[in-house]
Amino acid sequence: MATIKDVAKLAGVSISTVSLALNNQPHVRAETKEKVLAAARRLNYQPNGIARDLKLSKTETIGLILPDLAGPFYSELIRGIQDFTTANHYDVVAMSAIGERPKSIRYIQEKRTDGMIIMSQQIDATLIRQAARPDFPIVLLNREVSSNHVTSVMIDNRKAAYEAVQLMIRQGYSEIAYLGGPEDASDNRNRFYGYQASLHEAGRTVEPKWCLQGDFTKEGGYGAAKRLLAEGMLPQAIFAANDEMAIGLIEGLQQGGIGIPEEMAVVGFDDIQLASYIRPTLTTVRQPMYQLGSTAAKLLFRLLDGESNLDAVVLDTHLIERDSCPPKAVTQS
Repeated sequence: MATIKDVAKLAGVSISTVSLALNNQPHVRAETKEKVLAAARRLNYQPNGIARDLKLSKTETIGLILPDLAGPFYSELIRGIQDFTTANHYDVVAMSAIGERPKSIRYIQEKRTDGMIIMSQQIDATLIRQAARPDFPIVLLNREVSSNHVTSVMIDNRKAAYEAVQLMIRQGYSEIAYLGGPEDASDNRNRFYGYQASLHEAGRTVEPKWCLQGDFTKEGGYGAAKRLLAEGMLPQAIFAANDEMAIGLIEGLQQGGIGIPEEMAVVGFDDIQLASYIRPTLTTVRQPMYQLGSTAAKLLFRLLDGESNLDAVVLDTHLIERDSCPPKAVTQS
């Protein structure tokens, strides 16, 4: 019976290219895909043997699973991973984890790559523990799962959010709302905990009416602005758990006639490129997106080289002060 190695040899391509072509992945050129399919037909190769064959040989590919492949945050993250993997002659197969049972789960179950970098709450911890092994290590981003051959790269979301809200308090704002992402996202939860801790330390309580939902998207931030305007109860400032929501929020408020920062201050999280170009420029927490990716790739290669039980790495964040959160006394009476 023909194997994936036989198909790769006949087609004159790598095993990983055969795997991608047979699974109709967009990373393979049309002429290469046709060459692979022709070789598979000639050898009467059965694609359902891919997972078994890949266990016998290195694919020289790394899998990357993200909540979404779009957005400015992920582009820097992917670049950090790709720069390191390319230098080590590996390719990256990037996949999204959208829906109740994303197709990317099969890549983990069938171990179609040499290892995985995962940034998604959709991938169950039990699956991660079951899949991880010496020849299939896993690195998690902004998430921890205790298991051999699994490690994590994170930032301290709680501390970073706490420091951002502390700045808003120092600037003189007392009514501070929180604009959050999905409730099941660990980074959103930890940023909320930081927001909450900062308010409590200042002797203030969290107001349910100012705990807003934006789903980590620009559209979600815009929608939150429209809801606030409709209700007519505006806080003095809003801490948004990511920049995309903050930018949508500012756009929606400005369209509704609210001056930013004259009538309301806004602080974001991530420091995406657009944060320094919008007006007003956005005060935000700078998350080391490129370093997050490159560090994850480095840890994965250490695991592939035989190391195990690597400690999680926590990267530093930095608060970037711009125009959207000035001292309250300067802009408000």
